[in-house]
Amino acid sequence: MKLTIAGEVKEVKDGITIAELIEQENVETPEYVTVSVNDEFVKAEDFITQVLKNEDTIEFLYFMGGGQ
Repeated sequence: MKLTIAGEVKEVKDGITIAELIEQENVETPEYVTVSVNDEFVKAEDFITQVLKNEDTIEFLYFMGGGQ
């Protein structure tokens, strides 16, 4: 099946979960990543169970704190 991952169309296995995709894509610091699927944020506890569908659009986001 095809997914758009960070703007790039990629072929992945059918039935892949978000957790499996994070591993497959070698996402840096996966414990801090926020994931959106089709512009909807997914709770981290759902990464293991949420199965992606053909033509989903996935973004890996990191929110940075800081300032004075």
